[in-house]
Amino acid sequence: MFVTMLIGMVLGAIIALQRISDVHARKPLAAALFDRLYLVSRAFRNIVFAQIKISLLNTAFTSVFLAIVLPLCGIHLPLTKTLIIMTFLLGLLPVVGNLMSNTLIFIVGMSISIWVALAALGYLIVIHKVEYFLNARIVGGQINAKSWELLLAMLLFEAAFGLPGVVAGPIYYAYLKSELQKEGLV
Repeated sequence: MFVTMLIGMVLGAIIALQRISDVHARKPLAAALFDRLYLVSRAFRNIVFAQIKISLLNTAFTSVFLAIVLPLCGIHLPLTKTLIIMTFLLGLLPVVGNLMSNTLIFIVGMSISIWVALAALGYLIVIHKVEYFLNARIVGGQINAKSWELLLAMLLFEAAFGLPGVVAGPIYYAYLKSELQKEGLV
């Protein structure tokens, strides 16, 4: 599942970065398909740029905890810089990336004590709950959708498809909304 999602994201990025040739020189079916492809690639591009912003925000919050709060408490976590870099890179993967970076931070925290690991886990859970709503606001701003619309889409896609639905929900919603806007329905 993870590999399929990763391959899909890479293919989506490749398609999103392609230049589309002259639309008027195409036959009707090809023109309609390329029109749909353009809307999907635009939706994907918007979500990717929003995910970069979200990853930067997550990295900033995590950096404050790892590099400022813990040292002020007299706790110096090993590999702090590496954990911060990994938080950003893994944060580029929606949902799964946060779980992976949290796991790394928890494991490194365990090298000091269970209490440090639990404190780190508690902090990460709190900031990720806050980020869940900021995520909807950032992505919503990128695709011209209200936060509640995006949260509802993510909830529905999660109910239908599980964890992959949470990842795919914003992309499909952005595409659907652009199709409806193009037809003048919303």
